Amino acid sequence: MTTTAAAESQPFQAEVAELLHLMVHSVYSETDIFLRELISNASDACDKLRYEAIANPSLITDGTPPEIRIVPNKAANTLAVVDTGIGMERQELIDNLGTIARSGTRSFLSKLTEAKDGANLIGQFGVGFYAAFMVAEKIVVTSRRAGSDEVWVWTSEGGSGFEIAPAGEEAAQRVARGTEIVLHLKKDAAKYLEAYEIERIVREYSDNIQFPILLVPEEGEPRQINSASALWQRSKSELTPEDYAQAYKQIAGAFDEPAMTLHYRAEGRQSYAVLLFAPSQKPFDLFQVERKGKVKLYVRRVFIADDAELLPAYLRFIRGVIDSEDLPLNISREMLQNNPQLVQIRKAVTGRVIGELETLGEKEPETFAKIWDAFGPVIKEGLWEDFERRDKLLALARFTTTSGENRSLKQVVDDFKPNQTEIYYLVGDSVERLKSNPKLESARARGIEVLLLTDPVDAFWTSAPLDFGGKPLKSLSQGDVDFGLIPLADDKDDKKDEPAADAATTIAVIKDALGERVSDVRASQRLTASASCLVAGGDARDRALERLLAQQNRGAITKPVLEINLRHPLVAALATDTAQAKDLSLLLFEQAQILDGEMPDDPAAFAGRMNQLVLRGLGK
Repeated sequence: MTTTAAAESQPFQAEVAELLHLMVHSVYSETDIFLRELISNASDACDKLRYEAIANPSLITDGTPPEIRIVPNKAANTLAVVDTGIGMERQELIDNLGTIARSGTRSFLSKLTEAKDGANLIGQFGVGFYAAFMVAEKIVVTSRRAGSDEVWVWTSEGGSGFEIAPAGEEAAQRVARGTEIVLHLKKDAAKYLEAYEIERIVREYSDNIQFPILLVPEEGEPRQINSASALWQRSKSELTPEDYAQAYKQIAGAFDEPAMTLHYRAEGRQSYAVLLFAPSQKPFDLFQVERKGKVKLYVRRVFIADDAELLPAYLRFIRGVIDSEDLPLNISREMLQNNPQLVQIRKAVTGRVIGELETLGEKEPETFAKIWDAFGPVIKEGLWEDFERRDKLLALARFTTTSGENRSLKQVVDDFKPNQTEIYYLVGDSVERLKSNPKLESARARGIEVLLLTDPVDAFWTSAPLDFGGKPLKSLSQGDVDFGLIPLADDKDDKKDEPAADAATTIAVIKDALGERVSDVRASQRLTASASCLVAGGDARDRALERLLAQQNRGAITKPVLEINLRHPLVAALATDTAQAKDLSLLLFEQAQILDGEMPDDPAAFAGRMNQLVLRGLGK
């Protein structure tokens, strides 16, 4: 191929160069995916052409339909994937093929380096074009943007950079619109020139691509090798689990199996088809700041957008398609946000998704548990954001508790102890640390089940006034707790007969010693074995939420309440050892800080006090 001007060399973005090094020196066994990724990109280009042609019909006046052609050439040892889609201008070639404009790239590269087989990751992270370097020693991309007279050629051998130049006359005539990707195959990739191998890959990965995929053999006529049907428009009775699994992988660009499939058609005031999937593995971009969904919007089989916010952000893990029969084809992306028809679709589909998850939780608890383990922290965002569906989401939620894992609130309420009226919870960093938290002592002595909440979002949604079935949720780290009416599980745990320090005297001594470090000191109903703990006042935010907001510079930490166990020997010693009262008071406070996962204000002073106490115990 010749060009009319000298080629301009440009370096790859650093992440691309590293990625290409991994691809060129690939040890991954699943090299077939390169073709699936190139076909998927070609399909996207055809989708974009149909969308832009709604507003600008001149883009398709030449009568060439959107299609994808695969052209093997054994003599030249090349495989071409050609589309008649939207095409790319010079800068688009540089931006799309020379950089990875995706957050999470660094995380992807580290995981790809560690993975034994990177096929799954390649699909997840949307860098499929570069997978072609697993089988190609050189790639030449020729592209003409629809409506443009300019044709550009992008060339790379998978090294540190690429060349870009205007196309020669021959290439310009060959590519009237769209993109031609020519792979100069490695010697060990010759099998991808065989027609049966190409057809096998297309059947396995790309059969439901909506545009015709034509195999152009070296001899004979081109023939279509995919069904090119919108699977979501077909009846459920026509489809098998294998059909759905294949559609999920093609639509979502995934390699795992769907954990849940929802396929139905809505009729009535609005008509639309829905095909949605819940993945069985976490997508890489689940916690991106934008929190964008991945459900694609079609109107009468024409792709409109993949970011139309068809589901609330807390269901952004759902993948699939919604195809409307009623929306106007020329609807703009700006109009999508406020379109009343789309608002109604969003509301109805959200309800169906939550209902399907509820049914799955009841009928297939093990499958639902997999979804919750992967996406529970995301679904719980809805407890904070979606007041209308909060009750349903609370019923849907599963928790790790002091009694077990994947416990529903219904199960927790069904196991209430006599006279128990509240659902208790603790928020913290890890289940192990929460299980050893002294604030559980009195609840544990009564056999009360406590929710152990360790996701960052837990600190937020629990700050709202919540109840389940009329039973309020109550933090063991906030406000007063009184278990007096709930009987002990074992009478041996009753400490009422043990001597206790005088409350008024002891509290006064501690308050004097701690001064402004605490907002109050009081006798604890939470503790049975530990000496002290820190809690938030009744009107203050839970301490876990305060710490989280403080880390983000979104608020200062208020002074806590120190609760003391009047029957603990260390507390009792305060009333009789006036010489050591201040040190013992500070020690109670600092121990409580450590048990809450905080550092003492003065670690050196804390260590000194501990050393003194130990030496006194040793009689030295």
